[in-house]
Amino acid sequence: TTGLAHAQSNAPLRFGVLPAGDLVESRRNWEPLWADVSREIGVPVFAQSVSNYEALAHAIQRREVDVAFLPGKLALDAVSSGQMKVIAEVKRRDGPAEHQAVLITRRTPPLNALDQLLGAPDRWVMARGPNQSVSGFVVPQSQLFLPNGIDMETRFRDVIVGTHQETALAVANGVADVATNNTTDLERFRLQFPVEAGRLQVIWRSQSTPAAQILVRSDMAPSVRRRLRAALTGYGRQPGPAGARQRDILRGLNSSYGYVAADNSALLPVAQLEYDMARQRALSAQWTSAAAKSARLDRIEKDHARLAALLQSEHAPAPAASPTRTP
Repeated sequence: TTGLAHAQSNAPLRFGVLPAGDLVESRRNWEPLWADVSREIGVPVFAQSVSNYEALAHAIQRREVDVAFLPGKLALDAVSSGQMKVIAEVKRRDGPAEHQAVLITRRTPPLNALDQLLGAPDRWVMARGPNQSVSGFVVPQSQLFLPNGIDMETRFRDVIVGTHQETALAVANGVADVATNNTTDLERFRLQFPVEAGRLQVIWRSQSTPAAQILVRSDMAPSVRRRLRAALTGYGRQPGPAGARQRDILRGLNSSYGYVAADNSALLPVAQLEYDMARQRALSAQWTSAAAKSARLDRIEKDHARLAALLQSEHAPAPAASPTRTP
């Protein structure tokens, strides 16, 4: 079978990641890490080019990605479908929230404050991330907009969907009035576009958002998976010049504290966000009857319980069959 052939081979590993800025920059930032990891595990790793959430999700479904660095919703979908397993996640510092979703506007009128936005959302153009983006959609939708009776998909005058860099530029250049973003990508934006960043202000911050995970194909040979996890969790922890060089590479990937071992249960906070969003939508929707509303809420509870049990189980669902991979 395809899975058996993959598990028994030491074929090159194809790495998928969403570009933080552009494809060239993203590849340049990741290549040194994977060059080091490749030497460590004895298996070549090369980048699989993807341009957006949809392209990466399709590549995962078609089994064209063996290793991936995924934000929460994409990781959750990949695990719940049986395609991938979590092996590590970005280590976060202890203490105050390090990575938060934010809303940004221009410093100048007409939109300068959160109450203006919440009071009349239909006046404004929103730039946001795709629905799979945790900081670009899921967190602001579940923590801010739905609790205030606003659905990001329907209540604004117009909506622009793009990367964090694209949404920040849209606001800075007056194409949109407000945008979702996050503290990590906004800091990168300030370095790359200092003039545009000077026009922006943050009007809302979320609670800390879940860390991103590194996942592998669920049928990857256990020996390769163990070596890969060990190489990633040990990265940047060596003493001397080699460790210092690796820590510089990690800083360029906004992973200054490196990676820690993790399993599928690391996605429970993301599942909780999805549950909160689905429940708030159901509670605020207009229903033909109380029975229909109750049935929907019951389905949301059961779906969440089933997903939480899956994430805490060592037994992932079997992946769907896929065409035989050609080396």
